[in-house]
Amino acid sequence: MHVDVLVAEIGSTTTVLNAFDGLGGELVRFVAQGQAATTVLDGDVRVGLDRALDDMISKLNTSTLTYDTMLATGSAAGGLKMSVHGLVNDMTVRAAKAAALGAGAIVVNSTSGLMNEYDLLEIDRLKPNLLMLAGGTDYGERNTVISNLKAIIAHGIKIPIIYCGNVQNQAEVKELCDRSDYPLSITENVYPKLDMLNIEPVRKCIHEAFEKHIVTAPGMEHVKEMVDGRILPTPGSVMLACELLKSAIGDLCVVDIGGATTDVHSVTEGSPEMASLMTSPEPTAKRTVEGDLGLYINAKNLVNMIGADKLARELNLDIDAVMCAYEPVPATKEQFLLTERICLEAGITAVRRHAGQLRHLYTPTGRQTIAEGKDLSMVQYLVGTGGALTRLPNRRSILRKIADCNENRMMLFPKAGSLKLLFDNDYIMASVGVLSTLDRSAALQLMKRSLQL
Repeated sequence: MHVDVLVAEIGSTTTVLNAFDGLGGELVRFVAQGQAATTVLDGDVRVGLDRALDDMISKLNTSTLTYDTMLATGSAAGGLKMSVHGLVNDMTVRAAKAAALGAGAIVVNSTSGLMNEYDLLEIDRLKPNLLMLAGGTDYGERNTVISNLKAIIAHGIKIPIIYCGNVQNQAEVKELCDRSDYPLSITENVYPKLDMLNIEPVRKCIHEAFEKHIVTAPGMEHVKEMVDGRILPTPGSVMLACELLKSAIGDLCVVDIGGATTDVHSVTEGSPEMASLMTSPEPTAKRTVEGDLGLYINAKNLVNMIGADKLARELNLDIDAVMCAYEPVPATKEQFLLTERICLEAGITAVRRHAGQLRHLYTPTGRQTIAEGKDLSMVQYLVGTGGALTRLPNRRSILRKIADCNENRMMLFPKAGSLKLLFDNDYIMASVGVLSTLDRSAALQLMKRSLQL
């Protein structure tokens, strides 16, 4: 059997392989999906990829499967870990972190102002894949980012660097890195003027650096040889799918509740009314990742957030007994009950953290209302993706409760009952995101079909 494209999603625990056919024609189709455990610990992720291919071949009841093009997304070996360093925390650092998260990174560390010895030792300890240096609006402050770069080089931290600060520093940054043989990518300033974000060039630069330097899980260097097109961070690929979908159907928010993290992506400009109350700018496309809300790795944390006694009464379960045998994929009625309840808790908590809030300030002239954070008030669709929200039996009820969580009306989020629910039924958003770099029309068709639009 022959297909046009294979897309591999090489995750931390699971490798998923999706096959697509009919690109360039009127009827592009999702052919099949194969899965297997990711084999980082075996020393070569190609082993898991081959097993996922065998699983797909078995489902298709064929003996062989050939393809024209292969693409990939990756979050194996912890995904793309970045350390972000800027001038002012609420300005350049915040803008740089937003760009990193939107590109699919996990921001493991951030500093503002001049870095000290402890900051450098912390980078050593965390071992990020990329360093991002920001700081200074264009033609503004110049010294801090240069001092930080010199300190990094003197300390011997040999990590690829992305520079997205004051345009006046670009030549000096390049000379310093060239002289010390440091891998460097230079892009536009992420915060070129006060209260102006310039996220998209930085995101593209991060993706390029990921493909060039960061695919370091055992065997991934060989996967690069197999792949004809892009290799992107999996969350960054999901964001590309979100932006593509927004261009077709309108403002949306996507919730991905996984075993290790819960990610929320939103693409919306917000409302003019809220814009007048905003205290600082927010990116149109925003991603947040909650590392304490994974359904398997953080299951105990979610149980504690709700309260074990409350859960026991609510679900009529022996929570300790269920937790003793808890699996990444629920296998018993009791495990399904608990998984669905902590899935709801993870989703509501993540959305509340992602969305902005209204706040009342009391001044000598009376009460004033301000808005802080991401304005989701114009979002029309809430999309569920990931294993939990595409496979759990009561996924619709869970997503409906997440959609209706703005109970006190202080969140910058639609009122209860107004959001339309969509589900990534084929579980292909990440694959479609990277596929959109090859064929946007085909990717949009596939996404709409999976969402039953």
